[in-house]
Amino acid sequence: MTDKSYEQEIVEWRAQMDAVIRKENGWLALAGLFWLKLGNNDIGSDPSCRVQLPARLPARLGSLEYDGRNVTLRAGEQTVRIDGESRAYAVLNPDVSEKPSYVWFEDVCFVVIQRGNKIGVRLWDNQREQRKTFPPRVWFEIDKAYRLAAAYAAYERPKKAYFPDLTGEKAEFPVEGYLAFEFSGKRYRLDANKEEDGSLFIRFWDPTGKDETYPSGRYLVAEERNGELFLDFNKAYSPPCSITDYATCVFAPEQNRLDFRVNAGEKYVRNKTAPLK
Repeated sequence: MTDKSYEQEIVEWRAQMDAVIRKENGWLALAGLFWLKLGNNDIGSDPSCRVQLPARLPARLGSLEYDGRNVTLRAGEQTVRIDGESRAYAVLNPDVSEKPSYVWFEDVCFVVIQRGNKIGVRLWDNQREQRKTFPPRVWFEIDKAYRLAAAYAAYERPKKAYFPDLTGEKAEFPVEGYLAFEFSGKRYRLDANKEEDGSLFIRFWDPTGKDETYPSGRYLVAEERNGELFLDFNKAYSPPCSITDYATCVFAPEQNRLDFRVNAGEKYVRNKTAPLK
């Protein structure tokens, strides 16, 4: 791979990353995150509703009944679409299930989310102007010195690690192994989570989080090329909570805090964009 083709690959990848946040039901379409209480939770555009819909939609669309285990939708006089079918009643599968229930009404969509012991609703409004007007993502200059060969080592058995999240709590996740690499003559390792597709996902923090990148750290997916693994920090990106108030991000564990500045990947522009509401 020539440097020119490498740089072109990174430019194209970054353009794709910008497009992803603007797509239907993407991060910039997020319009609400609502934690449910036990019992009845009204859904509608009326300000008194627990799950708040955009003003153009009915004042009362229906309700969500949460009994401590299941969430049941009752759509009242309206019908909604779930898996392409019109429904007025359904027990909703949360996002952590094998087949989540995505509920559509016009171009608004919501899904029940489960985060630890909390149950909520994540809502998208695909008419949000931010899908078009939100500023492009900002990146460091491409620097091939931050594309580093890495070696993966699996733990004998997955260990449990605690990852801080946006709510201030710590979520426990299994960590299958770690990626080892060298930078400036020093050896490092980062715990990695193995995703369903087999990719290795890393949450890390470095000192640029104090001034140039997202304060709680960034994300990175290891790359495999011709049987070799690489950590290409030029593809490090900010978690979605850097652009929306309605994400429930999980951040780098303590063992994934690096002691050198990673001047590569996505930057975070502080106090220059209004928060999305």
